[in-house]
Amino acid sequence: MNETLFSAGSALPPAYPDRAAWGTAQKLRAWQAEALERYFQSSPRDFLAVATPGAGKTTFALRAAAELIERGIINRVTVVTPTDHLKSQWADAAARIGIAIDPNFKNADGRHGSGFIGVAVTYAQVASKPLLHRAKTEAAKTLIILDEIHHGGDALSWGDGIREAFEPAVRRLALTGTPFRSDTAAIPFVEYVEDAEGIRRSKADYTYGYGEALKDHVVRPVIFMAYSGQMRWRTSAGDEIAANLGAAATKDITAQAWRTALNPHGEWIPSVLSAADRRLTEMRRSVPDAGAMVIATDHEDARAYAGQLKRITGESPTVILSDDAKASGKIEKFSDGESRWMVAVRMVSEGVDVPRLAVGVYATSTATPLFFAQAVGRFVRARKRGETASVFLPSVPNLMALANQLELERDHALDRPQNDEADAFSEEDAEMLEANREEKASDSLTKTPFEALESQASFDRVLFDGGEFGAGGDPGSEDELDFLGIPGLLDADQVGTLLRQRQAEQQTRRSKSGSAPAQEPQVIDHRQLKDLRNELAKNVSAWSARSGSPHGVLHNELRRLCGGPAVAQANEEQLAQRLKKLQNWFIGRK
Repeated sequence: MNETLFSAGSALPPAYPDRAAWGTAQKLRAWQAEALERYFQSSPRDFLAVATPGAGKTTFALRAAAELIERGIINRVTVVTPTDHLKSQWADAAARIGIAIDPNFKNADGRHGSGFIGVAVTYAQVASKPLLHRAKTEAAKTLIILDEIHHGGDALSWGDGIREAFEPAVRRLALTGTPFRSDTAAIPFVEYVEDAEGIRRSKADYTYGYGEALKDHVVRPVIFMAYSGQMRWRTSAGDEIAANLGAAATKDITAQAWRTALNPHGEWIPSVLSAADRRLTEMRRSVPDAGAMVIATDHEDARAYAGQLKRITGESPTVILSDDAKASGKIEKFSDGESRWMVAVRMVSEGVDVPRLAVGVYATSTATPLFFAQAVGRFVRARKRGETASVFLPSVPNLMALANQLELERDHALDRPQNDEADAFSEEDAEMLEANREEKASDSLTKTPFEALESQASFDRVLFDGGEFGAGGDPGSEDELDFLGIPGLLDADQVGTLLRQRQAEQQTRRSKSGSAPAQEPQVIDHRQLKDLRNELAKNVSAWSARSGSPHGVLHNELRRLCGGPAVAQANEEQLAQRLKKLQNWFIGRK
């Protein structure tokens, strides 16, 4: 392979747009070099690279493009992105290594300027004029870079348009950090292979997962800070309901309690924002430019959260709204600056690189695995060894499951299995599918008329590496501060060790003071049984992915160790024992 592909003199670092991660500043990361070797050994027309957010997909793709240009295989490049902001980001990255990409090309222009070798466009832009882009593709030896390729299935017209426009391309390089969708729409130019169960799943040509990246210090370890609390609201029928966020309840009660927590006029959000800002202050002791972001559901909530942050910090946060023509400039200014907080509505959840983001508040009721993974991906980019990320979120079952399964890799399945206890995502996917189809920036939980009356926050627990730590506490209590005060520079092993130490200290302190919280009485009903079975199935799925043991083997081993009948016949106590055993395995595995 040409030596320029791996040369130290290249202007593009492995982690563009910021400097490379610790220990990689003058060379490609191992995964990038390996993926490039594989790509040029086989010289495929289509290549799908799956790499966790923050791993350096942009650098990989542009190094491949530069080599293809130098070899004379291509003489034009088209980059397709989900958003307008990402067009500029790709053009800036390409310019660093001498590839001139026009991000301002419009369909009405017909052709790009003579000084550019190609253009950056959005999926929607291509779908609206596929024949125009087909003509441009046919007119030269074109490489198509499809960024976040899973968006190619967002709408039937998009998939058809992309196939029509880019079928004549000499090369197509597809990239994604989250190779799954919340529906079964086929993704263009992705190969699907039928597995032993008859399910067609996407096949990547190269995969670099979060677990591998964490071991390589390419991404940060993520600490999830979960908050529960008492909620009260009035239904459309005039009934007042009170419930504890995260307690066993029907899906409707959970959804309304969750929505009440996110209401900007209650006490839950201000308490969580204050805790997150304290965590940011601790991070800044070792990472002076560390920043934080709130991901809001809609514009109204975003503005309200920004007002609360100004009262908490004395500093006006950057507010990013999807209808703001200056949004890209605001993101870039925040990324290059040292201000504390950004508040955004969804559009910063994917692809946008702000490497100094280290603290996040998940203040949205969107809960698909795809969106959650993309959102968390905004905080994991490592700039130097030891940086950690902290994400604050509501203590609701589906978010807890997603946080516990952060390392779980998943392919896109065209044939979704029904009633599969081992599928950790199927239930959430089904619930959110209709809402996602109708409007990405909306949420199904906002459709039920109700009035939020009161919300109070309490610290629930910390989730890390599949384990859970802490026994709850009031905001501002020593029990909460134990975890908010964790140093900002720790590697993954050190984080796990310190969390176990803090939990032990908390238990000792409570034992001495006799202030252990009273146990709530167990209410035996079918809803609790169903929730426990679902939670057990999700945790077994995550452990199976990590350990390589089949689901059935794990269930049998848990049954042997904890006693009791099969899952379908087990009672609450037996299911809880098995969950506890799994959690201990998660915590103790190394």
